Order: sequence, then structure tokens, then C-alpha cells
Amino acid sequence: MTENTDSKLTDTRPPTLNADEPTTLLAFLGYLRSAVIAKVEGLSDEDARRPGVPSGTSLLWLVRHLTVVEHNWFEWAYGGVGERPRSTDDDLDGATVAAEVAAYREAIVRSDAVAADAPDLDRPGARSLRPDAVEGPSLRWVLVHMIEETGRHAGHADIIREQLDGAVGR
Repeated sequence: MTENTDSKLTDTRPPTLNADEPTTLLAFLGYLRSAVIAKVEGLSDEDARRPGVPSGTSLLWLVRHLTVVEHNWFEWAYGGVGERPRSTDDDLDGATVAAEVAAYREAIVRSDAVAADAPDLDRPGARSLRPDAVEGPSLRWVLVHMIEETGRHAGHADIIREQLDGAVGR
């Protein structure tokens, strides 16, 4: 395991802004995305792949999973892009921090473009990941869900990183 000598990751406070709803939602989602990326910074590929819990979840798996989730909700479900949703590939052999973070950043750019192109927060998306849904989720729902999903996994990343090298963040 890598030894973190200062035991504190660079961490920023949540956004403070008085803005419209889409700007506020995207600012909070961006904050959480950055927090997840910060949890893998400075780690070796081996440590980032190391499972932190018995279920096998690792920091690199969390980044890959969030990349897939960004695609599935913003591009596939809301935007209607692609033939089918993606799944998280559990095989991380050979995966690198640099490649997984780059893929996550690219997914974020595409997701933000989908959000920017949406006429409003209320229009239903093209389709849903839920088979029982009558229509696709609104952009508001996608943004709130992604804040929840990313926030939950940022918390998992906090714990796994602390277990790896003692580095803590908020």
C-alpha cells in the first residue's frame, strides 16, 4: 500500500452560489464528480484496483461504474443515444487510474452537453432504464439521481481511500 505522509486529501467545500435550478444542480454534481476523482489521485494503479470491502469494490471500480452510470442516464436514457445501456465491467486487470479518470472526464463532458442542450428540466427523456416506466425520466430526475448516486459513491471512496493509506477528506 502507498503511504500518504500528510493523511489529508485536498478537499473543497460544496459550491456556494445563488443560481437557477439547473446551474445549482450541475454545480453540486460537478463538486461530487471532482471529489470522486480526487480520491484516486496519487494512488498507484495497483492500490486503486485493490478492493476495500469484501464485496470487491475498489476505487477504480467506483470510477468505472460512475462513468457507465453517466452514460446510461444522460446519454442513453435521457438523450436516446446508443442501442442499449452499458454495464460496469468488473474485470479491472490492466486498468489504470489515468485511463479510467480520462474516460470518466469524457463521460462528464458528454453528460454536461446533454444537460446543456435540454430545453428545460421537465421534458421527459427518450427512454428509461426501468422497464416498468411509462416514459423516460426528466432531466431534473436524472440530475438529482446522479447527485445521489455520485454522492453515495464519493462516500464509499472516502472510506476505501482511508483504508488504503490513511488519507481523509470530508
